[in-house]
Amino acid sequence: MMNLSELIAGHHEDGLPRAVARPFHHVIAWLCAVLLILMMGLTVFDVLGRYLVNAPVPGSTELTEMLLAAIIFLGLPAASLDREHVTVDLFIDRLPDWINRLREPVILLMSAGVLGVIAWRLWITAAQVASYGGTTATLELPVAPIGYLASSLTWVAVALTLAEVFYRPKKEA
Repeated sequence: MMNLSELIAGHHEDGLPRAVARPFHHVIAWLCAVLLILMMGLTVFDVLGRYLVNAPVPGSTELTEMLLAAIIFLGLPAASLDREHVTVDLFIDRLPDWINRLREPVILLMSAGVLGVIAWRLWITAAQVASYGGTTATLELPVAPIGYLASSLTWVAVALTLAEVFYRPKKEA
């Protein structure tokens, strides 16, 4: 029987051991579920308020955007943990096994590098926004914390991707 985290984030046979991956999946699954429920409730109240009493929820678009950003970046570590990033396999299946054994860690290192650059730039951008006190237009909520959250979660994805490089599961004979 599959649990909630496996339904949301998938299996991790090729990645880190289940004992390491499962706690990450549980935390990510529950946080995403809570944020999705909040976003759904906000949308329902906004639509009902808009059409029934002509009073939409103030700043609902801003809150939805912030919740969506949090959900997307919460999913990034899960995608890294399960190697579920978008890939194009045109001829990988035709390569000899020895090339694939070399290719996998190189691709993981490259992925970690790209994620690291993204995390670094997100942090710098969040710091810039924080320096001038950037806020949302309607509710005037600070925007920088979302940038710091996105950067931090991307750094978690970097760490998990690097862990995948050094952990090689034993293949069945």
